[in-house]
Amino acid sequence: MKGIKTILGVLALAGLFTVNASAQQISKVSYPQAETYENGNVDENGKVVRGPYLTNAFKDNWFLGVGVGYNAAIRDITPLDLAGMGGLAVDAYLGKMITPSFGVRAGWKGISTANGGAFGSMDQHYVHADAMWDMITTFKGYKETRFWNIMPYATTGVNIVGKTSATSKKKAIDLEYAAGGGLFNTFRLGDRVDLTLDLMGLVAHERQYGGPGRFYFPVSATLGLAINLGKSGFSRHSSALPVIVPLSFTEADYNNLKNKVNQLEAENKSLRAEVESLKNAHQDTVYIVKGGDIESASRTFFNINSAEINAREKAHLDFFAKNVIANAADDKVFDVIGTADSATGSKAFNDKLALDRAKAVANYLTKNCGVDASKLNVIGKGGVADYKPASLNRAVEIR
Repeated sequence: MKGIKTILGVLALAGLFTVNASAQQISKVSYPQAETYENGNVDENGKVVRGPYLTNAFKDNWFLGVGVGYNAAIRDITPLDLAGMGGLAVDAYLGKMITPSFGVRAGWKGISTANGGAFGSMDQHYVHADAMWDMITTFKGYKETRFWNIMPYATTGVNIVGKTSATSKKKAIDLEYAAGGGLFNTFRLGDRVDLTLDLMGLVAHERQYGGPGRFYFPVSATLGLAINLGKSGFSRHSSALPVIVPLSFTEADYNNLKNKVNQLEAENKSLRAEVESLKNAHQDTVYIVKGGDIESASRTFFNINSAEINAREKAHLDFFAKNVIANAADDKVFDVIGTADSATGSKAFNDKLALDRAKAVANYLTKNCGVDASKLNVIGKGGVADYKPASLNRAVEIR
């Protein structure tokens, strides 16, 4: 009994020291995400949030603990028959929380008893593995700073009982399987230390304890400390992330991507300059008409990478066809010359785009303005840099 008091005294002093150290640490540390630490189990509307959570590394969320307490035994339940046994119970265990709500544990429980029956004393060693469920976290959401968590668990393992005869003083060893359950309570003292209260009940073979019945029910209660190892908490996903399929990425892929980025940067710079220029420019098409043999020029402008004619440019073409082409000499042939901005796109792309723009203007004149196709000579000039800003090169010239 003196040994029990000594162990309990050491645990009490360690608990007081831990509480004091934790209080000093909390008073000095300002968490950058204090709201998440304190209210991590609810959203902005006060609704409990239960995940999903990021998967921690194997080295994280371990806990190592010891405890000391008292054990007893129940020989039968109906009617209740206390076995008259009692003594010291000692715990040692190592566990890991795999998720905020589920963990596993392996440990040893040593129990000594004094039996007034055929055997004068017994010692029991229960080597066990446990599956643990954090009930409060499951229903109330994960919260790292929660003071009390209760974890029901199922346990199974090997029960080794040593019986010393009261008369012969000989010791017999009996090894059997046992199973049971319990409640593992943790009380948060700090980021790394918890006070624990472990209540365990087993179903064992009574013959291990020298009794005539079939089952024996050892129960124990231990108080101790658990130390959290590695990362002690879990982080919630900030958002649902898409599945990323890993692909091979070669040096050629990198160079192509780099070239495309440079091209887009140049295009962006050109567009900014164009916007500044268009703020002060008069965006009217100028038509030049000379008496006699009619000489004329017209420019139809296009959006970047486009061969579509907008409504304003169609109006210009209507005017040009009615007032210039219709009044030209019968043998007059107009060159319809398409161009693109050489600073944007590859040569092959600009060659095609320039020709598509020229064809678009020619098709509009023939289909919508009644111009004879024989009077139009379609030419694709490709990418040019004749004008500044670059947008003035995205055009079709009729002359």
